[in-house]
Amino acid sequence: MFWYDHGMGGWGWVAMSFSMVLVVALAVAGVVVLLRSVDRNAPGQAQPPAVPSAKQVLAERFARGEIDEEEYEQRLTALRAHGPAPGRPGSRET
Repeated sequence: MFWYDHGMGGWGWVAMSFSMVLVVALAVAGVVVLLRSVDRNAPGQAQPPAVPSAKQVLAERFARGEIDEEEYEQRLTALRAHGPAPGRPGSRET
């Protein structure tokens, strides 16, 4: 039944092969997207530590006793005078 000796032509094989590759690629991409979204939204996942600003580092050094009050004030004044460098990470004013 339905066998009329009309085989699939050359372009039929090309279209069928291309569509199968496309279906498999879409399935793999879907699985990858699903796994990445599940991994990204995992509860309890640690966030990367924030980069401390120059003022925070200076305050920590003063608190640990690495620098005295005079040097702390001089460096803090210098930081305020020059301001944060634009485009550098951690250059926000705190």
